[in-house]
Amino acid sequence: MANIARFDPFNDLDDMFKGLLVRPLRFDVDGGAQMRMKMDVTKTDDTYTVKAEMPGVAKDDIHVTVDGNQVTISGEVRKQKEEKKGEEVIRSERYYGAISRSFTLPQEVDESKTVAKSADGVLTLTLPVKTKSSSKKIAVT
Repeated sequence: MANIARFDPFNDLDDMFKGLLVRPLRFDVDGGAQMRMKMDVTKTDDTYTVKAEMPGVAKDDIHVTVDGNQVTISGEVRKQKEEKKGEEVIRSERYYGAISRSFTLPQEVDESKTVAKSADGVLTLTLPVKTKSSSKKIAVT
């Protein structure tokens, strides 16, 4: 019997994010299948909005770090599955792993106004652009 492989037409779209310097990291789930954090990044005049798929990651296990224009999203996945037959455990499957993704935005982000919400396996980040401070000419005496 021939091996059947799943075709994902969006698998090679990482080239589209090269301008944002987005680098996805993967982890193995259930016998070698790789899972990737998929993201949508949109921009209005003064705000970036990021929607990142993080299925199976609890709200308490999601960490977001903003350093200037560098944003890092990470999370920890904990999966347990146990099949019992009567009182005897027939099969037990456990998985613990981490998922992380970092990207650089063209403008610095105001960390104090950043908002992160998680619902239904999707993390939504609102990243306001830091207002540029006006330069001041200083007279040398």
